Amino acid sequence: MKTLQFKTNIKCSGCIATVTPHLNAAESVSNWSVDIANPSKILTVEGENLSETEVIEKVKTAGYTIEKVEG
Repeated sequence: MKTLQFKTNIKCSGCIATVTPHLNAAESVSNWSVDIANPSKILTVEGENLSETEVIEKVKTAGYTIEKVEG
C-alpha cells in the first residue's frame, strides 16, 4: 500500500463533502482523509497503484488547491 500526502485548502466538513465524490471516483485511491485541524489541511491518500497526478486532478476538479508534501 502506497501513501501520499498533500497540502490543501480543504478546510471544513462541507469542503470534504464536495471533494468526496471526486476522490471516491479515483481508481487508484482506496482510502483517504483530510486533517482539517492541521494548519496545512493535510490530505492523506492510500492505494496500491496510487497515481499522484490522478489525485491532484481530482482535487483541482473539485475546486481546491493541492500541493504534494515532500518528505
